[in-house]
Amino acid sequence: MPTSTARAEGVRSWRALLGEHFVDLDVRPGSDGPLPGEVRSRTVGSLQLSRVRSLDQQAVRTPGLARSDHRHYVQVGLLEQGTARVRQDGRECLLEPGDYTVYETDRPFSWELRTGGSPAWSLLVLTWCRPGAVGPGDGLSARRMDGSSGLTGVLGRMMRDLVGSADVVGPDPGDRLAGELLELVTTAAGAVPGPLSRATRTDRALLAAVRTHVEEHLADPDLDPRAIAAAHFISVRQLHRLFAGEEETVARYVVRRRLERAHAELARGGARELPLAAVAHRCGFTDPSVFGRAFRAAYGMTPSRYRALAAGG
Repeated sequence: MPTSTARAEGVRSWRALLGEHFVDLDVRPGSDGPLPGEVRSRTVGSLQLSRVRSLDQQAVRTPGLARSDHRHYVQVGLLEQGTARVRQDGRECLLEPGDYTVYETDRPFSWELRTGGSPAWSLLVLTWCRPGAVGPGDGLSARRMDGSSGLTGVLGRMMRDLVGSADVVGPDPGDRLAGELLELVTTAAGAVPGPLSRATRTDRALLAAVRTHVEEHLADPDLDPRAIAAAHFISVRQLHRLFAGEEETVARYVVRRRLERAHAELARGGARELPLAAVAHRCGFTDPSVFGRAFRAAYGMTPSRYRALAAGG
């Protein structure tokens, strides 16, 4: 099939173009200027071969998009120019030119792409469009695969040549080639030393990131385990497993931190004239009566009594 080239000039048209060639993504530009982009694609059987070029941005497959857009593809992204950070399943990897990673579109993921001094970043994307294509699963996605040496280097050169070649030699190169290449990529991903061999350190880092996220979003009434998990591209089950060794569940941790913030707010002089409902709202409680009961259970007195004592009353 001949190569097709499509271009976009703004965020909206670029988002639509990426959705047309791949899956629906939330595009977040790295600057306020225009966002030009180009996608060149052709297919070999059930394998789509693409070269994507644009400027600094994040392309995010949010949980909502993963639910509403039912296209389930296995994809490999091989960086040609620039730098990239890829996240999926609670892991992330940094890619330099020549490196690549494998991921699946049925779950949230994100690409953070930077030009790194080049006029544009350039990414080769191989997409297995065959229904039922078996990808790496959540154990091997978002792991850096070195495109310069070893088996991963051989595969990297093969994929670059495949995207760049006009023809594929062979009587039946399509689905057979796609299936065999996917099997090789998945096998190579399983052989790459990565976060699975450093699970304890990775879990500590992820737990720290979750705690930071909670601190930054305590005022958000929608801050719950589902929202926290989605923000870190992990499942709710993974989030609960992360807190399994802690003294409290993630939900209780959020409530405790909200109450501790309210406790500090009520002791501040500037908050003494605020209605208690406003203090509750600033700490993520939408119902003042729920806030009052939780505060009394934690501190043995009502919020109004505590504020009066803190004021010397």
